[in-house]
Amino acid sequence: MKSSLAQISSFGQSIWLDYIRRKFIASGELKKLIDEDDLRGVTSNPAIFEEAIARSDDYWDTIKTLSKTGKSTEEIFLAVAIEDVQNAADVFKEVYEKTDGLDGYVSLEVSPILAQDTAGTVKEAQASWQTLARKNVMIKVPGTPEGLPAITQLIREGININVTLLFSLERYRQVAETYVAGLEERAQKGEPIDKVASVASFFLSRIDALVDPMLEKVKQNGGDQAALAEKVIGKTAIASAKMAYQIYKEVFNSDRFKALAEKGAKPQRLLWASTSTKNPAYRDVLYIESLIGPDTVNTVPMETLNAFRDHGEPAGRLEEGTEEARNLIAELPQVGVDLNAVTKQLEEEGIQKFIKPFNSLLQVLEDKRKEAAAV
Repeated sequence: MKSSLAQISSFGQSIWLDYIRRKFIASGELKKLIDEDDLRGVTSNPAIFEEAIARSDDYWDTIKTLSKTGKSTEEIFLAVAIEDVQNAADVFKEVYEKTDGLDGYVSLEVSPILAQDTAGTVKEAQASWQTLARKNVMIKVPGTPEGLPAITQLIREGININVTLLFSLERYRQVAETYVAGLEERAQKGEPIDKVASVASFFLSRIDALVDPMLEKVKQNGGDQAALAEKVIGKTAIASAKMAYQIYKEVFNSDRFKALAEKGAKPQRLLWASTSTKNPAYRDVLYIESLIGPDTVNTVPMETLNAFRDHGEPAGRLEEGTEEARNLIAELPQVGVDLNAVTKQLEEEGIQKFIKPFNSLLQVLEDKRKEAAAV
């Protein structure tokens, strides 16, 4: 019998893993998840690499070798990360081919320091894409105002993009339209668009982690809005995701996109990210179970992946309660929650949450580089 994780694909959703580490790939553990749980991709970020490099000896020999070539600390990191992503992509090659390029991707993020630098983002994304030299990789680009023109240009160049750090419905719509614009420009040049792939990573648990304390405060204060606040606690992120999916259907069922689809274009699937629950009172598979539905991806950390395999209940729930989700979003101002302000704050904090581990990672590498040079 198929595992609970493997059953999710029958509802049209692909499960990716938000984790990468050298030993995990080399030991065959990654291949085992593909074979037994129908795992279909991997995402990485600076925090994941910091964890892998700082807390293991997996990378020592590589760092030692690279440190003697005169590379900078940042160049050493990129070389290490690219090797991991290439190796993981090779493990997923069969998935990529079997799904006709729908799945089987491994994502590598541009430096978070470049989140507000359009030209810098484009330059690093182009260089990483060229060095990776794999069809089944994606370059992660933040969906910041500065990231949007970079996304258009990179899609126009045929580079697969995972747009990250999306929290707001307005920004998600801009990202979807940016992808379409990039494909249009590529098609106008006479370039093929059937091999270009992209996902839009919509972050979930961080929304509830910021909104819930606001709602708890309203609830504790009592008064007219206390009951409404209590009713919506823990539901803002899922409601936002359900609304994002309605935008997805609108954009990718439009006549504008259909003209591109006739030339082989793939929709930019929504990817649910930040799917581990931050609140221990919530079911630990909440952000998987609630959002299983067609043409989507869910990237989950290892702990959440194991939890779903153990007690997750796969069923198509993404389009259940769409009207209630719409009403919930509309009611938030009544309990003092400005969702636009919340998502703007989350985007700004999200950049810093990646810069901090990235800087920490570079410090760890610098220490290891010095240590290696002394050997």
